[in-house]
Amino acid sequence: MGGPLIVVPVSALASWGGGTAESGLMAGDATAPDDYERACAVDDLAGVIPLDENGAQALVLADEPATSCYLPQHRAFLQWLAAESEAGLRAAADTVLADPATVWEECGTWASDGPAVLMDSAEAGPDLGIEYPDGGMPAEAPVPLPAGRWKVRATQTKVDEENWVGLVQLLPAES
Repeated sequence: MGGPLIVVPVSALASWGGGTAESGLMAGDATAPDDYERACAVDDLAGVIPLDENGAQALVLADEPATSCYLPQHRAFLQWLAAESEAGLRAAADTVLADPATVWEECGTWASDGPAVLMDSAEAGPDLGIEYPDGGMPAEAPVPLPAGRWKVRATQTKVDEENWVGLVQLLPAES
């Protein structure tokens, strides 16, 4: 639907409702935004939104739903904004992550109880793994993350004329 990607703890996938109506409002409730609209409301490069009454949270990778992956060695999400190749994109990401002059936007703190799933915010968590009526499956990617509180920082950086990366990195947060 063109909305942002999100990261939801596996333990809380059942709480993510995705997009529930064409209006963006909860079905049967003309005043409360659905989860997809709440994700779309994040204006920064990343943000954290509540998932349920148990305190679970989703990490929103805001902006466009660019092709993205998780780089476990950097505890970072890499968004393909512009690149000639995947190898060029990954090299550009390594350059940005190693450069102490990289300008990062602070995007809050996210708590997760362990492994998560990177997915389209329009999809409902319970629908992952269920084939669409016309064929195909919802896209999802595992995020092998240990439990913890994470300081979220993000950047969109043009490395050279061919490579422009988006990165959302998780750093251990102080208790």
